[in-house]
Amino acid sequence: MDRSFKTFLKHAAKDYYNQSVNPPVVRASTIIFKSIQDLRKTQKKNKNNPTGGYFDYGRQGTSTTHILEKMLTKMEESYHVFLTPTGFGSVFLAIFSVVRPGDEILVADPVYHPTRILTEDFLKDFKIKAIFYDPHNLETLKEKITKKTKMIFVENPGSNSFEFQDLSKIISIAKKNKIFSAIDNTWGTPYFLKPMKLGFDMSIVSATKYYSGHSDVMGGSLAVNKKVFKYVQKATKITGLRLSPDDAYFIIRGLRTLDVRLDRHQENAKKVAGFLSKNKKVKLLYPHKKSSINFRMWKKYYSGASGLMGLKIKAKNKKSVIKFINSLKLFGYGYSWGGFESLALHQDLMERGDRKFLKLGKDEHLVRLHIGLEDPKDLISDLKMSLRHIK
Repeated sequence: MDRSFKTFLKHAAKDYYNQSVNPPVVRASTIIFKSIQDLRKTQKKNKNNPTGGYFDYGRQGTSTTHILEKMLTKMEESYHVFLTPTGFGSVFLAIFSVVRPGDEILVADPVYHPTRILTEDFLKDFKIKAIFYDPHNLETLKEKITKKTKMIFVENPGSNSFEFQDLSKIISIAKKNKIFSAIDNTWGTPYFLKPMKLGFDMSIVSATKYYSGHSDVMGGSLAVNKKVFKYVQKATKITGLRLSPDDAYFIIRGLRTLDVRLDRHQENAKKVAGFLSKNKKVKLLYPHKKSSINFRMWKKYYSGASGLMGLKIKAKNKKSVIKFINSLKLFGYGYSWGGFESLALHQDLMERGDRKFLKLGKDEHLVRLHIGLEDPKDLISDLKMSLRHIK
């Protein structure tokens, strides 16, 4: 990228043909050609240049989805980016592309709960075994590698509990043992972390979150290196996992302000974290305490922090934790995150999954906060009033 990340987001993909700042939405199931010869020429071009945007059928994409692929490929500094209808679709595509019956997959313990269900339960029916490792003890990762190990799947930081892992060590282990590596980088996005530059084979981002930024679009991206491109390309054709042109358009539009929004999310989150860190009933799960392993691992790899954080709340009465959340006036209650608004959610077993390495005391409760773009003074005031309910 010859220009800064910020400048690239503002100037990429301008459409001088249609004279629009953002490229238009091109919808097509049938892609028409002037002649059969013209159709064959396009098919030949696609065969010789599979990332060049030469399509003969709408399921493969249109100019709108191709533009988004090119933008994200530049942002990720990858060989190519595949688009899927949801972020979880990209998780599935990454695993399905390279893992086969009889293989084993090593998975970070604090992964997104649907990822856990996919790897631990669903893949079992296909004779694929998932083994979970402790994100803060990579010896448990080394010890579990066998001749059957095909992939290491990382989510960083950990879903809900926010463990930051030593990514270079994981890459080193994967390369030494000739194992594929994939990371869910939705929290950081390539604005704060570029996993492909670290050496990961695949990097996943849920475009539903910060890419769109307005809680009204679903989509996913899977960045790949040249080594795994052919595997993912084949799997994409077989599964039909494609993003619609309409969703691609809204994601392109959202990307224009990605840097502005993430800078503000980070600024607000730091102020809220500073307030919460002073409360004795709350252990903050966010990279703020310089002496912690999570801070050191975050500082080692990331250029910034997003607006998503966790709280480990000490309370004998679970109902008081629920009352704390329900009394918040400026935080919505619901799943997903990455939009302009602040959100709060109690993390029960249903959300966090049956974790192997999560240390949660009898009177400890997990709460997830997404710090939005509101005035941080108002958010802090809201939290201050509501925290009084915790007993």
